[in-house]
Amino acid sequence: MTIGTRVRGALLSVLLAASIAVVLSARGAADVAFPLQANSVRLAAIGDMGTGDHFQTDVARQMVKSRAAFPFEFVITLGDNIYTGSAPSDFDDDFAVPYKALLRAGVPFYASLGDHDSTNERFYKPFNMNGANYYTYKKGNVRFFALNSNYMDPKQIAWLETQLRDAGNDGWKICYFHHPLYSSGRFHGPDRDLRKTLEPLFVKYGVDVVLAGHEHVYERVLPQQGIYYFTEGASGELRAGNLAPSAITAKGFDADRSFMMIEIAGDDFYFQTTSRTGVVVDSGVMHRTIRPAPGGASHE
Repeated sequence: MTIGTRVRGALLSVLLAASIAVVLSARGAADVAFPLQANSVRLAAIGDMGTGDHFQTDVARQMVKSRAAFPFEFVITLGDNIYTGSAPSDFDDDFAVPYKALLRAGVPFYASLGDHDSTNERFYKPFNMNGANYYTYKKGNVRFFALNSNYMDPKQIAWLETQLRDAGNDGWKICYFHHPLYSSGRFHGPDRDLRKTLEPLFVKYGVDVVLAGHEHVYERVLPQQGIYYFTEGASGELRAGNLAPSAITAKGFDADRSFMMIEIAGDDFYFQTTSRTGVVVDSGVMHRTIRPAPGGASHE
């Protein structure tokens, strides 16, 4: 091999590494190229959305527009689903009417509860909670855990550990709930007590991604102990200028309402965060990390 060939090869390696770093950091605002692979898991995520106002409606309309190009199959909610009350008209104003087009298209929602939600929401059929405060379900190669971070009592913790352990290590594990374990938001910030409780379980049993709301901004946090954390609490409510980017912030957006779209294809997690006006504010691809799992098996 000539010196010139080696130099060109080294340069190519540097450029390739740089391109991978750009994809993983996703600091630009370019649209991510969703692969739309057969058998992939496609979803949207919204949080703190149940305001019943035109901002929520704007986000819902943008979700419908985006779904024409990226046909997500279901939506997860990160809490504070119904702000205005608990009467049937509140469920209509804060949920059924804004998301009417998605519901008519057969898109199911899987809710978690926030601090502004009534526990009776778990009986609301379109939330698919089936009367449970916390629950788990599987889509393709992804196991989802919808938790109730309002009341993280010993019973729920024991249930979660059992479910995480029984899920094994063959696919993705994604947990979602209301209160963020990591946050650079000025108003609430991170829930450190909840972090002390949940993070050891997440690390021990190989949770890959955690999504939360509560802070009315969007933030993607740098991986913490191999886990990717997102906050999407601005799908209806917003605290403009509330984000104080810190050493853990990979990307943030606090200028408008937003929602996330996600595709999990094999070992890759594609995501895009879009504002209510259709501006892409974050996007990227993340690969599953390999971490030790209980019993010495690898998590990959």
